[in-house]
Amino acid sequence: MSRKKIALIGGGQIGGNLALIAAQKELGDIVISDIPKAEGMIKGKALDLMQLRPHDGYDVNIEGSSDPAIISGADVVIITAGVPRKPGMDREDLLGINLKIIKDVANNVKTHAPEAFVIVISNPLDAMVYAFYKLSGFPKNQVVGMAGALDSARFRTFIAMETGFSVQDVTCMVLGGHGDSMVPLTRLAAVGGIPVSELIPEERLNAIVERVRFAGGEIVKLFGNGSAYYAPAQSAIEMAESYLRDKKRVIPCASYCEGEFGVDGYFIGVPSVIGSGGVERILEFTLTEEEKAELNATLEKVKKTVAETGL
Repeated sequence: MSRKKIALIGGGQIGGNLALIAAQKELGDIVISDIPKAEGMIKGKALDLMQLRPHDGYDVNIEGSSDPAIISGADVVIITAGVPRKPGMDREDLLGINLKIIKDVANNVKTHAPEAFVIVISNPLDAMVYAFYKLSGFPKNQVVGMAGALDSARFRTFIAMETGFSVQDVTCMVLGGHGDSMVPLTRLAAVGGIPVSELIPEERLNAIVERVRFAGGEIVKLFGNGSAYYAPAQSAIEMAESYLRDKKRVIPCASYCEGEFGVDGYFIGVPSVIGSGGVERILEFTLTEEEKAELNATLEKVKKTVAETGL
């Protein structure tokens, strides 16, 4: 049986970590694609990763090239291409620059990997995944944005740090846009099945929610240049693995809604079932009035950013 093929478009910090984690999990052969001026860097990363394999015996091939045809026949395409945030920038500031990049990427994926399941990471996420969907003409189940998986992981991390309990036993969910208006649902957060409201005082929980909303910016500030890359890479690989291994994981992702949660015609963070059919379904559940209001507020921000793409 031939190995699966994973194409990473963009070989920066997230791209390099995606390649590393995909290799360690032996998800398939990996190709890293980037612009011609980055060719030496991605070829170097691929070679460095190839030389890491003997230590744990990962039998996958890793290759880098600036020729778009390298992604031919990929099963999964993960798009990180674009410029990262600098301190003082929000995700929306990146829109103009990254929109031009996503146009090229969409054409290349449509040409060389028309059957691929596509995960978009580039910011501003909600607009970039929408742009890719519109420009590629791919069906909605074949395109998804990595946002909620990362935001929920951050939420889980902060709850575990606050309580001192294992992060493995923390479950929670973040809905909405991938930005400061995202909706961390405290009502559904639990540690080992026990509601967090029983374990964390309300004002501490509210502080955690705020920290989740601005978690990306916190890292941008600390770095001074660039944005998070380890956790975003792991979050996207979790989604790719669920697709490649038909796991049917329920992951909060920016999926295309057609009426779910009252959202129509936009990609927004919702609990999504990812299996061999891509985004196989969105799990809807009843929101409280307050949660509905918060989701509507984040939707308005998503609509505004999407409108700016002109697509």
